[in-house]
Amino acid sequence: MAKTKIAKTLKNKPDIAALEALESRIRWLSSWTIHNANHIRESRDGLKVGGHQASCASMTAIMSALYFHALGPNDKVAVKPHAGPLLHAIHYLLDNQSLDKLKAFRGLGGVQSYPSRTKDVIPVDFSTGSVGLGVAVTAFASLIQDYLIAHKGLDESQAGRMIALMGDAELDEGNIYECLIEAYKHNIRNCWWIVDYNRQSLDSTTADRMFRRFDDIFETCGWRVVTIKSGKLQKAAFKEPGGQALSDWIDETPNAEFAALTFQGGAAWRERLLTDLGKVRGIKALLKKRSDDELAALMTNLGGHCIETICEAFDSAQDDRPTIFIAYTVKGQGLPFAGHKDNHSGLMTPKQIEGLRGDIGIAKGEEWEPWGGLGDNIRAQAQAVAEKSPLAREKNLPASKVDIPALSVPAGDKQSTQAAFGKILLDISKQGGPLADRIVTTSPDVTVSTNLGAWVNQRGLFRRQELPDVFRAAKIPSTQKWGGSKAGQHVELGIAENNLFLMLAAMGLSGDLFGERLMPIGTVYDPFISRGLDALNYACYQDARFLLVATPSGLTLGSEGGAHQSINPPLIAMGQPGLCHYEPAYADELALFMEHAFHTMQAEDGESIYLRLTTRELDQVERSDDSWKADAVAGAYWLKPPEQGCEAAIVAMGAVMPEALEAWEQMAYDLPGLGLLNVTSPDLLHRDWSAHGGAAHIANILPKIPLVTLTDGAPASLSWLGGVHGQRVVPLGIDRFGQTGDLPDLYREYGLDADAVVDAMARLFA
Repeated sequence: MAKTKIAKTLKNKPDIAALEALESRIRWLSSWTIHNANHIRESRDGLKVGGHQASCASMTAIMSALYFHALGPNDKVAVKPHAGPLLHAIHYLLDNQSLDKLKAFRGLGGVQSYPSRTKDVIPVDFSTGSVGLGVAVTAFASLIQDYLIAHKGLDESQAGRMIALMGDAELDEGNIYECLIEAYKHNIRNCWWIVDYNRQSLDSTTADRMFRRFDDIFETCGWRVVTIKSGKLQKAAFKEPGGQALSDWIDETPNAEFAALTFQGGAAWRERLLTDLGKVRGIKALLKKRSDDELAALMTNLGGHCIETICEAFDSAQDDRPTIFIAYTVKGQGLPFAGHKDNHSGLMTPKQIEGLRGDIGIAKGEEWEPWGGLGDNIRAQAQAVAEKSPLAREKNLPASKVDIPALSVPAGDKQSTQAAFGKILLDISKQGGPLADRIVTTSPDVTVSTNLGAWVNQRGLFRRQELPDVFRAAKIPSTQKWGGSKAGQHVELGIAENNLFLMLAAMGLSGDLFGERLMPIGTVYDPFISRGLDALNYACYQDARFLLVATPSGLTLGSEGGAHQSINPPLIAMGQPGLCHYEPAYADELALFMEHAFHTMQAEDGESIYLRLTTRELDQVERSDDSWKADAVAGAYWLKPPEQGCEAAIVAMGAVMPEALEAWEQMAYDLPGLGLLNVTSPDLLHRDWSAHGGAAHIANILPKIPLVTLTDGAPASLSWLGGVHGQRVVPLGIDRFGQTGDLPDLYREYGLDADAVVDAMARLFA
């Protein structure tokens, strides 16, 4: 591997003895926390609680060096999911975590299985658990930090590193490489990824072949690669006669064999080394001078377990270049099942934990003592080092709220919601003010086709380096002005929806992470939401706040065919916590929902908003007053209120409202008082009804009458309304893949036209 020469910038010499004492404490506390949950705490359901003692043990030195030596006051860390107990152990030493929470590990109200921003009481910068996403989000967070610096929200001196602690198996995740490519395009900086290269995954040891290519991949993308392979003991041994042969042997030994020998211990190491290297000059003497225990300690003295070596590596990368540290480790280091291929979710037995307790000098009954097992001198040293950690200080980054003006409704008797969205954003931009300045938009290569073009023309692309508009400079006519600068407010992404949702997560956490609130808006084709569902769920789980505008949508995108016609996104939204779905039919509804969204994104108990828009132009309705607005925000309002004695109602949503109105006109004479309910959010209606039953909004406004429901999406989005009062329902919608065609043909073929509504109503009364 080609190694980059880095000038060392050691500022504070690490207290190695104190750091080693801290490492011992967090290894013990994490192991004991997991043991208590599985072997001591009462089990009422008989199920294994679980935990990852081995995965914690492989990272104790790395996390000790990071949190108690290298971490800066503005650094943010995404902790490897299975190392979550270590993070809590660190906070326990700093009095940020309570004993009760540790004892309730993986119990209701206790320490979460994996670090959680919203469920854990300690400060967690990034939630982790969905493998690889906690890694990738740090790259986008570094980009958002640069955005805030460029827009004067942060001073350059406030820049911190966005750090991800990851297991080597996470590098199998495709989202890592989608992120890496995007990070390279945007020239990110101040980002560290630290790989716990323990060479074991959930099922087995990891493959050697691919891992030897990761350094090339990252270097090609502009990253510095720092390999932390050997600790001080090994480096000293390599200088002895025969040491180079030992070093080469370690390099060439397959991962599985190294792991097996680690588990077998010193005698096995000795036998194997004598067999393979016994004829090499100096090897026998090198081995003879060490006991079996000392030999085992030497062979497992990898760089990721040597605090001094790790500190040197961290101190060698003090510029802003993105850096990946590949730290060689042993899974389960320091525990009785170190190296065993089954140790990923393995648990120490009571006998084994007792042995560990005795080895490190913890008195019986003092297992939860924060500083147990340490002598007075080393305890004082360790406490002094711990008190210097940035985690020992309060982190308070309050973000002020953005004033939201009333949004104007675009003029026009016939409009699509997608076009209206672009016009509303353009109007916000032209008006200027705090909201316009705080909005930042992003899109995965569909900026123009989702009607963000006018906004980008006004506000520009964000680039840390100036990006000239070549077509404009050459005086070639174009409707798009694609110049980029630090003042730009649109982040253009490549075609990777996963990256879109990770970017929205980072943008939506800007207030919590950096004390500067942004109002993120991301646009995407509605059918392709499903490509990034894991990342969308991850963003919502972190309580990131953003406005997702998905357009075009449904079978209504006629000529594009089935691959581009969305069916189930309304159902996705109904099942996704932290995301509220609205599907406006008209431009004034859209303006109302966008204004509501900007308020909701900032509310203490708020959430993100998803708008499902369409390219179909609809005749706009005339309003006599604003009385419809409150009900629309609540999820549904009567476009044609039912009259006394009405026998049925049509319930419709979004782009197919003209068909619902046409059917209403055809049946109004034969069904006096027929109502037409405009559902603007099946998501909110269902939530409210599930929580409040007969007191819910839909229960209050909907009589107990038969219904025909109509939506350009999965019919189940509205068919559940029959459960509100137990009425009959005939649901119309899309439950099979679409095809190309014009709207009259497609609506007739798939049962979305007015005739289908009339026929459905006839079935109700058959």
